Amino acid sequence: MSLCLIAGGVTVRVAATAFMLVWTHSVQKTEWQEDWRIAGDTLQIVQARIKGSGAGMEPGADAVLKNGWWEWAPKVPPLPEIALRRSGAVADWRLCVDGACRTPEQLGVTGDPAVLRPCR
Repeated sequence: MSLCLIAGGVTVRVAATAFMLVWTHSVQKTEWQEDWRIAGDTLQIVQARIKGSGAGMEPGADAVLKNGWWEWAPKVPPLPEIALRRSGAVADWRLCVDGACRTPEQLGVTGDPAVLRPCR
């Protein structure tokens, strides 16, 4: 399986069945992480983590504090795609596969928004 990253008319295929999205909240300057997996022709969130809360980034009701991170399993149905935006207020989001995290530029895309979806 592979994940397609589409932005600015460019499509990049990333070999993955699971991935993590990482970004810094533009107001709180707190890191947020989400673990996702490819489930057929959809993307399914498995777990989310944040290092703090506030300004619209409250942990889920079933969150547990582990090693300084609030962790929980979001109740979100599988999605056909995820749209990601960029902010000049913080460092860019990163896509992590097998422990290697890369920015959109490192993946070969520069457009905004960027869309993640299972490759068909």
